[in-house]
Amino acid sequence: MSVPYAKLPLWVEYGLIPLINLVVAFLVAGLVVLIVGESPIKAATLLVQGAFGYGEGLGFTLYYATNFIFTGLAVAVAFHCGLFNIGGEGQAYIGGLGVAFACLALDGIFPWFLTFPVAVLAAAMFGAAWAFIPGYLQAKRGSHVVITTIMFNFIASSLMVYMLVEVVKPLGSMAPQTRTFLEGGQLPRLDWLLSIFGLDIGGAPFNLSFILALVAAFLVWLLIWRTRLGYEIRTMGASPTAARYAGIKEARIIIITMLISGALAGMMALNPIMGDQHRLQLDFVTGAGFVGIAVALMGRSHPVGIIPAAILFGMLYQGGAEIAFEMPQISRDMITIIQGLVILFAGALEHMFRPAITTFFATLGGAGKQSEATAAGE
Repeated sequence: MSVPYAKLPLWVEYGLIPLINLVVAFLVAGLVVLIVGESPIKAATLLVQGAFGYGEGLGFTLYYATNFIFTGLAVAVAFHCGLFNIGGEGQAYIGGLGVAFACLALDGIFPWFLTFPVAVLAAAMFGAAWAFIPGYLQAKRGSHVVITTIMFNFIASSLMVYMLVEVVKPLGSMAPQTRTFLEGGQLPRLDWLLSIFGLDIGGAPFNLSFILALVAAFLVWLLIWRTRLGYEIRTMGASPTAARYAGIKEARIIIITMLISGALAGMMALNPIMGDQHRLQLDFVTGAGFVGIAVALMGRSHPVGIIPAAILFGMLYQGGAEIAFEMPQISRDMITIIQGLVILFAGALEHMFRPAITTFFATLGGAGKQSEATAAGE
């Protein structure tokens, strides 16, 4: 999405500003840790060591990051069209139904590498179908997509409860979940990938869906910056009036963008369902749809920025668990506050330092031009 500020160098826009926001967020988080009587240095050390210091921790970090890459891409695609899709949570929920139906139907017939493409397609179709209705209402009826996607998150949650309790739960079972998938519905772990670097992921559920997330990031880059459709999406996001004058059909682009966004959010379900739990159960999304908003904002809606932003939030999740275990004074609620501060500075306050940075670089540029003019005059 376009921003009402002067254009800055790419390394400032995508590197320096997010870095400053992140540093300020962690400084404020350090003050919070200090207030509860613990050492911010020790907490930061545990955070990094817990997320990257050993194989299993890194495996969990990348597992969480996989979820956030999918949901971050989903939000980013909508951002480029000027849409704020905050329904990733519900779209991932419904995508989970698609994954479960595919695995329950095929896990006893085909190996995982044949079940997986069907599950990917089912997750994308179910997620896209759930995003289609808010997209249609925005395009044809003017119903704001923020309101409708919020409502559809709650509807998806209630629908999931109904489906698990009344439809897909095995007979005689009290738990609201499907049966455990057979081997044909379970994704292989990527332990071999980290073993190249001499790391053992232990019990971490780091699995093949991470590779799919990276492929999705590349395809989103290809779509947004290398195709006619991507150009139309970006034009619509930058100026709907200019897009209409250029002959771009507004309703068509809004609906297509929401379909793509919903499909990406739906594919997030592959990671926890096929790669970890090997069954469909309640609350498998665990807030990843909302974290995706912060990931997209921090990554400036670009896949190259979204991947490290997702790994950062994966670090906060895994490293935060390590802090809560090693430093009892810092509870899980405190970790949530730290995560919230990062979201606050990366999202709501992302432009806090931009005016000063813009002024600085404008002054620097003006001084450079003046020196060139003086040198030319001499």
